[in-house]
Amino acid sequence: MARVDFAFGAQDRLRMACEVAHKHYLASRSLIVYCRDEQMLGDFDRQLWGFDPTAFVPHVRADDPLASSTPVWLTADPPQPARHGAPAAWLLNLDSQCPPGAEGFERILEIVSDKPEDKQAARLRWRQYQADGHTPCAHDVSNT
Repeated sequence: MARVDFAFGAQDRLRMACEVAHKHYLASRSLIVYCRDEQMLGDFDRQLWGFDPTAFVPHVRADDPLASSTPVWLTADPPQPARHGAPAAWLLNLDSQCPPGAEGFERILEIVSDKPEDKQAARLRWRQYQADGHTPCAHDVSNT
């Protein structure tokens, strides 16, 4: 089973997701960012380019020809744990539902803002992960 970490209390969900992607890039760890909502995925893509004037996070769509040499992949399709011969990537789920194939990942990261609809969706995902045999962990990030 995957380790599932929920970061609750994010002031800005997408900004924190950018910070997470940046940390993974600096740690030389592959990261798949999943969201079925193309609008949100596009917003995240744009934010990665400018969330920090000194940060750079190389990223492409998972089906891009450069994916094999890029550490962060964005996808609206069901995420694949290992792509292009790379080591198993961690999954950052930005979708409102649990990602398909969650059991194939070593680790899944969930970021939750204080918005009521975001918290409600996170509660449903938490229960679904539990029903699927995962043991989610909660982390309060409201003071970061």
